[in-house]
Amino acid sequence: MNDLLVRLSSAERAELDDLADATGCTPQELALAAVREHLRRERDRVGDAAGRLAERHAALLKRLGS
Repeated sequence: MNDLLVRLSSAERAELDDLADATGCTPQELALAAVREHLRRERDRVGDAAGRLAERHAALLKRLGS
């Protein structure tokens, strides 16, 4: 397991604690879920962009691969 220290403002920590209390989760569980969701969205976004570029330049990529 890798640890990561994230510094939050007092207001952010209070909001995280309030949300954790309201949802029955720990602040750590909420933070991990947020990181995972962000990584999933970014992976999808970058994958979509790469797919569009590959389609747009398919002929060039085919010539380079030959």
